[in-house]
Amino acid sequence: MFDGHLREGVDKRTGPLGLALSSIGVTADLLTLSGLVISLLTAIAIGTGHTLVGFFGVLASGIPDLLDGPVAKASGATSKRGAFFDSFSDRVSDLLLFGGIGVLMLHRQNDLVAVVAFADYGVASLISYQRAKAESLGFVAKGGIMERAERVIAVAIGLLLSFALVWVLWLVLVLSLVTAVQRFLKIWSQGTATMPDKQASSRYLYLQQRRGEFKRRSQPRRANSSRKRTGARGPGQLSAYSRQSRLRASARMRSWWESQR
Repeated sequence: MFDGHLREGVDKRTGPLGLALSSIGVTADLLTLSGLVISLLTAIAIGTGHTLVGFFGVLASGIPDLLDGPVAKASGATSKRGAFFDSFSDRVSDLLLFGGIGVLMLHRQNDLVAVVAFADYGVASLISYQRAKAESLGFVAKGGIMERAERVIAVAIGLLLSFALVWVLWLVLVLSLVTAVQRFLKIWSQGTATMPDKQASSRYLYLQQRRGEFKRRSQPRRANSSRKRTGARGPGQLSAYSRQSRLRASARMRSWWESQR
């Protein structure tokens, strides 16, 4: 939902800030790397039970993620390598975040919720894979009720209100599964629309089959007809035919000559 409704407005507001950072030498890769470092420190804080520190860490790690794109555009350094690095860092940040929460739940002897935390990360990775694979095939896979921005915001609220963290994890899991189904159906419909017409395809295959059968049947006939033509006139027969033709031609010439005398 964030990409579809708020992304354009956020990019407009962060554009001037990205230009200012680019003018002082800050690069997009540096921002992405700093976001990874903050995510690692946040995961350590969460795993050791400091959920309030984890809340501020989640907020802090989101700032470089918002600014690396505008900085890359302002400096003219947008590239496939940068897009890959940004996507890779997002996946690592998700792993650190939910991994820290899982460790926290294990320390609290809540094994089931620890499994839920890791399941949240698994479904989040599935959603990201759906988009990456769909875009590589030329389809549009954005959208869904629980994208990365909504997921991070929900977890941040759960860290702030630590008594509600368990319920937030369950909510994130359910809504992430809904998002995975939504994206699957969206990609499936686009893929179905690009499939060839079944009737035209079956008609083409039928014509190809009939053409192959006609070629197989016509080959023996051509071979027999060629053998018949060559067998009808052998070398001796051809020479006899040519002698008879010359004799008839000479006879006609003699009769014409005698008629002229």
